[in-house]
Amino acid sequence: MPSPIWPYITPGIPDDLFDRLPGIPLSKREVRLLLISHLRLTTDTILWDIGAGTGTIPVEVGLLCSQGKIIAVERDEEVATLIRRNCDRFSVTNVDIIVGSAPECLKDLPAPPNRVCIEGGRPIKDILFEVWHYLPHQGRVVVTAGNLENLYTVSETFAQLQVRNIEVVQSAVNRLETRGNHQTFAAVDPIFILSGEKLE
Repeated sequence: MPSPIWPYITPGIPDDLFDRLPGIPLSKREVRLLLISHLRLTTDTILWDIGAGTGTIPVEVGLLCSQGKIIAVERDEEVATLIRRNCDRFSVTNVDIIVGSAPECLKDLPAPPNRVCIEGGRPIKDILFEVWHYLPHQGRVVVTAGNLENLYTVSETFAQLQVRNIEVVQSAVNRLETRGNHQTFAAVDPIFILSGEKLE
């Protein structure tokens, strides 16, 4: 049943509709749309979202993949509770929330993925290597990098894993904001989105 808060099939829920916790990252709407497009979802996708944070990706993908399953991995119990609140807020029922640290907890997840989204977690290289064992042929992985060091590490790891059909996109988004009596365009922090496939 659609949520009365967001009764649309279109992804891109406004950021301010999500419950938040101070200091917990939220994937901005425009970045979220790019990320979701690179996942190349189907209605029955099984997605692992590692470092799920506020839960924006599990909520959006849960609404899009009505027959699928989203497994949100988050190491902090308070943040996991936040993800559950946001799922309930948008009437999303196909998200399992796992409290644990990647990569150690991945072996205990309830279903193998055909899509993986990595939005956080250290060390990123170890997480990618572990995830690769579980991805099937033509499975996809999408990773965000907010700095040059992570961009280099993910790129290097993609090469070592022989990830195919790699795409790298850097977001450059400006939003109209009201500041005092004026409206101005403010930049959303740029982020790199790296994606590719397992074709072995």
